[in-house]
This record gives sequence, C-alpha cells and structure tokens, in this order.
Amino acid sequence: MESPLPRTKGLTPSLTSFVGRRREIDEARSRLQQSRLVSLLGPGGVGKTRLAEEIALRTARAFRDAFCWIDLAVVRDPEALPSVAAAALGVTDQSTRAVTDKILDHLRGRHMLIVVDNCEHLLDAAAAFVTTVLTGAPEVRVLATSREPLGVPGEFTYVLPPLTTPTESTGNRAADLAVFESVTLLAERTQSVVADFRTTDANADAVAQLCIQLDGIPLAIELAATRLRTLSPAQLVERLDRRFALLTGGNRTAVPRQQTLRALIDWSYELCSAPERMLWSRLSVFPGGFDLEGAESICGDDGLPQEQVMDLLDGLVSKSLVTVDRSAEPFRYSQLTTVREYGHELLGGQRIDLYRRHRDHYLERAQRYAADWFGPRQSELLSQWRTDHPNFMAALDWSLRDDTEPSASAALAVALRYHWIAGGNLSHGRTRLERILQRLPRSTPERGGVLWVTAWTALIQGDRDGAARHLAECGSIAAELEDNQLQAHHDHWAALHALFCGRTTEAIDLYEAAIAGHRARGDRAATLTALFQLAMAQTYDGRLDDALTTCAHVIDVADEHGEQWNKAYALWVSGLAYFHLGRIDDAVDAAERALRIQREFKDKICTALSIELLAWSAEAVGHTERSAALLGAAEAVWRRLGTSVAAFGPHITNDSAHWKQRSQQTLGPKKYARLSTQPARLTIEQAVDTALGTPAEQSATTAPGASPLTRREVEVAELVARGLSNREIADQLVISHRTVDGHVEHILGKLGVGSRTQVVAWVHARAAGTAPASG
Repeated sequence: MESPLPRTKGLTPSLTSFVGRRREIDEARSRLQQSRLVSLLGPGGVGKTRLAEEIALRTARAFRDAFCWIDLAVVRDPEALPSVAAAALGVTDQSTRAVTDKILDHLRGRHMLIVVDNCEHLLDAAAAFVTTVLTGAPEVRVLATSREPLGVPGEFTYVLPPLTTPTESTGNRAADLAVFESVTLLAERTQSVVADFRTTDANADAVAQLCIQLDGIPLAIELAATRLRTLSPAQLVERLDRRFALLTGGNRTAVPRQQTLRALIDWSYELCSAPERMLWSRLSVFPGGFDLEGAESICGDDGLPQEQVMDLLDGLVSKSLVTVDRSAEPFRYSQLTTVREYGHELLGGQRIDLYRRHRDHYLERAQRYAADWFGPRQSELLSQWRTDHPNFMAALDWSLRDDTEPSASAALAVALRYHWIAGGNLSHGRTRLERILQRLPRSTPERGGVLWVTAWTALIQGDRDGAARHLAECGSIAAELEDNQLQAHHDHWAALHALFCGRTTEAIDLYEAAIAGHRARGDRAATLTALFQLAMAQTYDGRLDDALTTCAHVIDVADEHGEQWNKAYALWVSGLAYFHLGRIDDAVDAAERALRIQREFKDKICTALSIELLAWSAEAVGHTERSAALLGAAEAVWRRLGTSVAAFGPHITNDSAHWKQRSQQTLGPKKYARLSTQPARLTIEQAVDTALGTPAEQSATTAPGASPLTRREVEVAELVARGLSNREIADQLVISHRTVDGHVEHILGKLGVGSRTQVVAWVHARAAGTAPASG
C-alpha cells in the first residue's frame, strides 16, 4: 500500500524546478541525522530557503508528523516570534497561558522537523525559541536558515556555498558548461521568459562570464534571467557594472527584500554595527581574496583600530558577508562581487587613501618576497605570488592611474619579476611594464630597473627587437650613472638576447661579465640564473663539457642553500648537453628530475623545455608514439604560457623542428596529429604527469574496483583517514602544505565525494576490498 503524502504546514511549494545542490543536500541531511539543530548559513540570495525547502520535502517521510515551516522574514518585533510560530504550528489554544507553553504542549510526543526560516534579524529571539523547543520536545528536530549562527548549544552549522560556476571566462563550449549549476539555473530560468533560449557555442563565453560575475548567487542569476528578455548575454555582461540598478524585478510575489539585488544587500547592511559597516566598505579595496595581515594593515587606522579588525572581520564572517577559505595557512577571506561592489559605493572620500595603503602594503610584500627568493622558500613564494595576483595587479593598476608617485609602480613591477617569469604571467607583466616606462623620467635608476625586467619578459615572449631597444637604453643609463649594479643586469640580459639570436660566443663573454658584476655585490640569485644560462650558451657553442661543469656548480650551490628554481633549469641544461653528447639515458634522467621539481613550482617555461627534451630523447631511441604525445604536451604548455620554443633561439628551435619532423615522418601526419593532440585545457600538472608516465601507471583501462588514485594520493588519503590535518600530512611526508591541499582536492574529485569523512569511508572500504573505483 502506498504511504500517504507527508503532512506539512506553513510551506508554499516552489513553482520552479530545483537545480543542482546534490552534495549540499546530502551534507545537510547527514548533519541533521547527527544533531537536532542544523543551521544553513550563507549570504542573502545564495539559496538557503530553497535548499531548506528541498531538504524538508525529501526528509518529511522520515518523521511521523512530517514538518512545519516557520517564516520569520516579515517579523520585525522579537516578542511576536512565539505567536508567529504558534500560528504556523496550528496551535489554537485560546487560554491565557504563555504562548511558548502552548507550543510545547502541542509538540510533546510529536516526531517532526521544524524549519525556522530567515533568523538573522531576530537572532536572540530565534535562539531562545529553538532552545525551548529542543528542551521541551525531545523528538523534534530543527532546521534553521540564517546569515549567522544562532549560538545554541549543540548547533551544527552548514555554510551554503554559491552555485558552481565556470572556471574560465573565455574559450568555452556549450557542452563544457552543462556541468555548472549556475549555467543550468540561468538557462532554465531564462527559458521561462524566452522559451527558445539555449546556451550555444556562440554565447558560451558570455554565459560563463555572466555566471562568474554574479558569483553563482541564485537570486542574482534569476534576476539576470529576467533581463535576458530584452538583452543578449553579452549585452548583459557589458552592463553588469550597473548591477544594482539592472538586476531588479523578478518574482513579484517574493518578499520585498528579495525583489532587487540592492534591497537584498540593504537588508544585510542594516544588520551590521557601524564599525562592521566601516570594515565592510574598506574591504572592498581587495579585488579578490585577502589575509588577516592585509586586512589589519590596510583597513586599520585611527578611525578603525587595527586591534579591532579581527573581531569585526569575525562578525562579518558570521553574517555571511565575508567567506573564509580554510584550505591553507594562513586562512584567506573574500567577499562576493555583489557585496564588495556595494561596500565600494560607500567608501566616499576614503577611497584614495585606502588604495594608496593597499598599494604600499603589496609593494612591501612583493619586495619582501623578492628579497627572500634565493633559498628553500621559492615554491612557497611563487604560490603566494599566485594567490595574491589580483591584489598585486590592482595595486599596480592603481599606481598607473596615480601620477604623484611613478617610482612606486616601478618598484612594484621590478619586485614582481619572478612572478612574471617563473609564475608564467608574461603578458600581465609586459603590458604593465611598458605602461610604466611611458611615465618614468629618463636617466633614473628606477627606469633602468624597469628596462631590464621588461627586456627579460620580452625575450621570453620572443620579442627580440623590443628587448634590444630596452637593453640599449638600459646600458646608456648604467654608463651615464656609473651604476655597476645596473650594468650587471644589462650585461646579463644582453647575453640572453645574444644567445636567443644565435650569437653564442658573444653571449658567453657577456655572461662572464654579468656574473662578475652579480658576485661583486653578493647577488646569489642573479648569479645562479646567469650561470645556468651560460651553460645553455656553452652547450650550443659546442663546449659540452664546460656546460656540464657549469651546471654541476649551479646544482651544488643550489643544494647547499635549498634553492630549487635555478637547479631545475640547470638540470634541464645538463640534460640538453647529455643529449648532444648522445648520452640519452642521462638526458632523460636530468629532464625528469627537473620535472619533479616542477610539480611544486609549476614553472611553465622549464616544464615545456624539459618535456621537449624528453620528446626528442624518446624519438632518438625509437619510441616515436611517446615522442608525439610529449611534443603535444609541450605544445599545450607553450600555448598556456603565450610563447613558443622559437623564442629561445635558432639552435633549440632547429633541434625541436628536427625531432618533430622525424616523428611526423615515422608516424605519418594523421597518426602524429592524433597522438600529439592533448586536451584543450591540459593543466601543468597533467602535462608533467604525461611526461613522467603517471597516466600509464594508472592505466586507461582501470579494472573495476581498482583505485583511481596515484600512489601518492593513496598515501595522502590514508593519512586523512588517520585523522591528520593537511599541515600534519605535509610535515609527515616532507612536502609543502599547498601540495597536500592539491592532493586532497584531486582525491575528492577522483572519488566523486565532497568531504573528508567520505574519503575515510573509501579508505576503509578499500582495505576491506569493497571500495568502488569512485563515487
């Protein structure tokens, strides 16, 4: 016999479909089994109410008396809450007893779920009501929605993230976007007003940009969908800088505060104290994530003491106006774009001073990182540069608009030189460096510094003529100022220019002069870089034994100081020399050692060069199919970097062309094209895995029940199962905690799970021989 429908009160079922959120529903329901009170937390418009509705409907059959819905959105007086709750519960006792007593009498002996929606503006009253119910009605469970926790003992909180959004703003195809919840929601809601709307390859980038810029917030996406009646996705993206005026309307029956995006944020603003509002507005200076040090340094002053920033930030986090990324140390914080733009409008006259403090803070940070570059922290520093990339770019761009201190932008751009080169941000750096040169006065040390850094980026991009012009001016300034330090940098990058033009003998002479200059002032980082580049010049000058000797010296010095970046390049150059000596096994070993370092560094240049060398070596010993795959992987890395092997001079270009031609002739054009074609979005990690043979070890035909994880990932998963944190795992395996973060992310993705608890279950099932390959 079919069971009757659950008995529900106070809920008007939604007329629209429910999109995505499978993982969130499972997580919240799991927590509801563990605790009698679960609070769904998140910013306005993120979908807390809609998720609570879905959980209640799906969970209703588990409760004998189903569920009841209590909506507090329209309640303004805290004292009115019990009466509203009584009405929702159907309590009709007309006696003079206290309302809460009547509610408890009604709930005693009942087995049900109570959903208390929109608690944030009545926190104390809601907490008191929930505590009373949980104490007096032992078989009742409560699901609350709020922008901050109720603070009731035993409360489990679940922070609801925005819908998943595309990872790339360009180069998208419609088929690739189908997996993202925000895209699905936008399409479904738009079809309700434009029946024939579809996501196509033609509008895919605009759809992706729309979802990204709206932060995956369901309410914002639904409001945007109504605008697609009269605007195309591309037109709407162009107008999003006026989002508070644009995103209005929507569902006429919605609570007033949910009818427009501005009204929604106004509601949050009213819930904040004056100091919280001040911090909210000041945090808008950060274009993306930030750490506590940055927030205190930039946002704190006489009007908002630094020592108060942490507590105020905690208040904004609790109100879901700031999100916390706990995956790394130190924790990072961010605001949704809509929240940040609202705060930015409130800055007023503080704006210029705040942006100057932001610039000065990140200038000091960049200079500190550059000073610490030579040593064992290089991988960590590169990661920190990448993490703070939006802040560095914002600081540079603001400096370029501020004509009062051109030297500050010059100092910041030079301090970021390893971020431009090793971090793979050539185009970001070159564009800004050239703009800075247009503003700097002639014949100054600051201009000289920007000139050689610009020349370095130009050379890696393959622009030898542009590099030559900058180097000529740099040399003139060095001579005019009699600046030996600047002269050493000029000689260094003039040597690289000569090498990339094929003039190896000239390059060797210039490198020897530069190395002497770097050593004279104790610049060990620049010295080591010039030395491995000297070894490349020696290799293509036919002085192979000299090249190996130079590389061995670089590696010895690097090992002495825990330095890895120059060491990786020295390994690659030594492999190049071994290859030209015909010592293929030694060449392969050196290139693979360089690539293992790149697992941490993700330096696209060294990665591509090392994979190229492995491809040549594979072809040289008759492994033509592997050579084709490796050449394709190298080409994919070059594309991501925005340059090619041709930038590195005629000698290496001829080597690459020769071995590629041999591979194509052996396989034929069609087979070569098939084997060398790599996924359009091949990551650096995947390219390194391809070169080091990791996919082959896993096998494309994994047997049912076999582990989808690499050996290292299995090792990390087992440590997770033992209860170790990411930092503890890093300490035990002697790797960086950021590497562990990446392993854990890959493990969750490969297993198709959403929590560490599920990883633990998988490890235990695997030990018992019952684990599925994933899911």
